[in-house]
Amino acid sequence: MYAVVKTGGKQFRVSVGDVLFVEKLIAEVDSTVELTEILAVSNGETLTVGKPMVEGAKVLAKVVAQGKAKKVIVFKYKRKKDYRRKNGHRQPYTKILIEKIEA
Repeated sequence: MYAVVKTGGKQFRVSVGDVLFVEKLIAEVDSTVELTEILAVSNGETLTVGKPMVEGAKVLAKVVAQGKAKKVIVFKYKRKKDYRRKNGHRQPYTKILIEKIEA
């Protein structure tokens, strides 16, 4: 059984037991998060596609960790003009474990 879930502006194909790194969710570590934007659900035989979401479907996930990704360096430069700007960015993420798919 799997589902296609939309969270943080991205879509993920998830099954029970999958571990995902998604955009930061406001939740404590070891708490349960309910994802309700389900685009499609399959039980192995039938595929249910939503218009745009599947009615009554939800995915329960456990928050494993909150963290930040590796640093990305942003360097702006204009030659001959003595213009240099160095900036760093670390994108926050939430690591979740898929526990249950209800459809």
